Amino acid sequence: MKVSQIFHQHIWLINTLRSCRKLTLEELNRKWIDDDVADGNPLQRSSFNRHRDAILEMFGIIIDCEPRTYKYYISNSEVLSDDSIERWLFSTLTVHGVLAESASVKERLVLENSPAGEQYLEPIIRAIKTCRRLRMGYKKFDAEGYEKVVCPYALKLFRQRWYLLALNDTEQMRVFALDRMTKVELTDEPFEMPAHFSAQNYFSEYFGVLTDNTPMAHVIVRAHKWMPNYLRTLPLHHSQQELESTPDYTDFSFDIRPTSDFLGELLRHSNGIEVLEPLELREKMRQMITETLKRY
Repeated sequence: MKVSQIFHQHIWLINTLRSCRKLTLEELNRKWIDDDVADGNPLQRSSFNRHRDAILEMFGIIIDCEPRTYKYYISNSEVLSDDSIERWLFSTLTVHGVLAESASVKERLVLENSPAGEQYLEPIIRAIKTCRRLRMGYKKFDAEGYEKVVCPYALKLFRQRWYLLALNDTEQMRVFALDRMTKVELTDEPFEMPAHFSAQNYFSEYFGVLTDNTPMAHVIVRAHKWMPNYLRTLPLHHSQQELESTPDYTDFSFDIRPTSDFLGELLRHSNGIEVLEPLELREKMRQMITETLKRY
């Protein structure tokens, strides 16, 4: 069986249990046949158990069984609601499967282009796994190119661009865009990864990839027009809290380091968002808007 077919069956089982909550193996089998998941072949118990093990290993999703009813269900559904690599992989494979089955309407599917740099993912991930230093060529926009040896810590996808978080030769953490890399080579030189390092924790106080010394702040914004529902369905940050809602607006709070990435995101929503607190941040936003208006 092709790998793509196996992934399709994994995704089908996960999505079916997510939507139906709890099903016996017999009920799963009926749906499996009705949806023609395996060319009309039934879902055997041995195959189902192999799928369960693979789904746990690949996505971290636990499919448990109720002893009294013999119904299967996902016991840790929160895995699919966080920012983990498992959730991203699940989402990517789901989309890939849908698109693969939609070749007949490809002219009616409009996708976004991704910048260069994805060819460096494989050696970078290999370096992360083996704790080996990377020698990379790098060229910022409108700057001279250079070479640097770094210790690769983590990868992050943001705004369709991949970024590498790495420790440079001056023992400082830096973020490098893969589309600005001109070459990537693994060295034979190992480095020691801190035992308790967590990429999720490192970026947790920020929005985006810019991680500078901007102080933490309790930011309150007022969402107008369409924005309240937008923020409810797609929170900007894990610290987002809804404070007060009226027919005209809704206030949200964030405990975050308001870097230029975060401010740019607020500005992106135009007059749908207004910064209320802290006052110095509100003034900074006003100045940014004033400078923008001068260009018009």
